[in-house]
Amino acid sequence: MAKTKSEINQVTNITDADEKLKALEAARLQIEKEFGQGSLMKLGTKTAASGIEVIPSGSILLDEALGIGGYPRGRIIEIFGPESSGKTTLALHVVAEAQKRGGIAAFVDAEHALDPQYAQKLGVNIDELWVAQPDAGEQALEITENLVRSGAVDVIVVDSVAALTPQAEIDGEMGDSHMGLQARLMSQALRKLTAIISRSKCILIFINQIRMKIGIAYGNPETTTGGNALKFYSSVRIEVRKGEVLGKDEDEAWGNKVRIKVVKNKVAPPFRKVELEILFGKGISPYGSLLDCAVKYELIDKKGAWYSYKEDKIGQGHDNAVKFLEDNPDVAIDLEKTLRAQLFPNQKYVSSFVKTDQAADSGTGEASAAAKTGASKAAASVKPGDTKVDKEADAQTAPAGKKSMLEKAALASGKTESLDTDSAAVSAAHKSKPGSAFDGDNELF
Repeated sequence: MAKTKSEINQVTNITDADEKLKALEAARLQIEKEFGQGSLMKLGTKTAASGIEVIPSGSILLDEALGIGGYPRGRIIEIFGPESSGKTTLALHVVAEAQKRGGIAAFVDAEHALDPQYAQKLGVNIDELWVAQPDAGEQALEITENLVRSGAVDVIVVDSVAALTPQAEIDGEMGDSHMGLQARLMSQALRKLTAIISRSKCILIFINQIRMKIGIAYGNPETTTGGNALKFYSSVRIEVRKGEVLGKDEDEAWGNKVRIKVVKNKVAPPFRKVELEILFGKGISPYGSLLDCAVKYELIDKKGAWYSYKEDKIGQGHDNAVKFLEDNPDVAIDLEKTLRAQLFPNQKYVSSFVKTDQAADSGTGEASAAAKTGASKAAASVKPGDTKVDKEADAQTAPAGKKSMLEKAALASGKTESLDTDSAAVSAAHKSKPGSAFDGDNELF
């Protein structure tokens, strides 16, 4: 029997502890009867409270800056910055990482500028990537809502908020004023999306652009498009800025350094900063990030210009050390496995150095397919707890191609004296820059 209005308005203060628990239990049963089971529960009994599920960013340095090993599932993420700073590259790396873990990803291309060849070079399986190119902002957000409600999509990227043009603006004339139309559109959409995103465990990434406020004499005049709603609803906001050019000069550039700052973080301490290398045609340099992180946590020793791993010198200078890791993926996997076990002990390990198989890559032949399968199995067989390597066994079983960079340089020069005197041979043998060209048949980044 439904309660009368007078009964509903009768509220009393219960002082007895047992009576409080009985009253609370009665309220919980009433709430679950009306809104469904699980509508009210203690935080400690919720499954998600045992640990936040994440999808790695593609760079172990950025995962460390995010504090939990990647982007949190069931949350809204905003990536913003100036033009050509690497925003879409960061988002595509998340898509690739989700696909490596058997997830489904979608890309809402409101800018109509997605390059499938570049996405494939970053490790995205374009045959399994769902893409929408809407004409209006309402259409883009309706597509996004339907994808989230399906519960089947793990990552959705909207590129970009600035390109979500309201239908009224499209139907109007050039020069017409539409004050606050896009901000209202975003505010309404985010109100509808927040709850279902949390339940579906989908990561919704909004890429945003920067605009300038007019008449700001003091303080930062920069702001993002789409109003303030996205700033409030985002659990993580990442600012991306382009840094120095990698290469002798702009004519011989092979990449950029980008400065990343986590300006908002609801799941870990904010304001952490990190600097990454983005290579032209390859995206984030995972080996460069791995090397810098390993040096930071003293897994690789750096003395002067020399880098050493487990008392073995691996290269003189940053570029040569990165080249060594590229040539020895087993060492890179061992380093990554050790770092992730140390930084994120509750996270399941999946190697960042094995690409998603491309169904369209039919020209590589059966041998390439077998090699990819073998590499995937080898990466999957690595256990987080295995952090020690038997050096003597490796020395006996390692093939010639897996010898250290210094040994190869010494053998190439025909010298067998102390390897410390062969620094010139090392530099000559490994003077090539990472990112000079992309090898389409190479299954590693």
